[in-house]
Amino acid sequence: MISLPEVLQSRRTNFYSGVILAITWGVFAYAHLMQFQKTHEWAMLLFCFSETLTAVLYIFRSDPKTISVIPLDWLVAIGGTFAPLFFRPASWGILPLASVAILAGASIQLLSLISLNRSFALVAAKREIKTAWMYRIVRHPIYASYCLSFSGYVLTNTTLANVVIYALTMGFLCTRIFREEKHLSLDPQYREYMLDVRYRLIPFIF
Repeated sequence: MISLPEVLQSRRTNFYSGVILAITWGVFAYAHLMQFQKTHEWAMLLFCFSETLTAVLYIFRSDPKTISVIPLDWLVAIGGTFAPLFFRPASWGILPLASVAILAGASIQLLSLISLNRSFALVAAKREIKTAWMYRIVRHPIYASYCLSFSGYVLTNTTLANVVIYALTMGFLCTRIFREEKHLSLDPQYREYMLDVRYRLIPFIF
């Protein structure tokens, strides 16, 4: 009988998760590209591009040295990855100027992804530990970029559905931070990194 860890780490699981992610991303990208054609709002295109980077890096990520097989870690990772892909453009926003937060978030995300490269992961896993560039400022710069981008998106595309998705995504994100650090801190090198870079998302605050 195949064990749960073997199922979670199998090639078949990776393949089907990639297929589902690609389909979900395709619907997401189509909705935002259509909105861009109507409004020519660059924030729509930029938000779509930033989420596309996440999908691409998931497909081309490197093999992990260790990976969590705890179901909760997989649940929050999958939920946190897929939930933002259900954001949809709206004709009204409570604060249209918040589109600058999307620009700031996408810029931070791009720099963070370049810093991380193929060590990108969804589920808590140990690949090559990155400690340079954006990772010298906070321990989770990509998650920091998500906070900015998603907040800006909901403020400029305010619907009940988007607000619910935002709340779920933020819950998943916060849980992922602590779950990932619990897994990674098993490595002495990462524990040293945590002492060196004290803040998770916002310098001098959290």
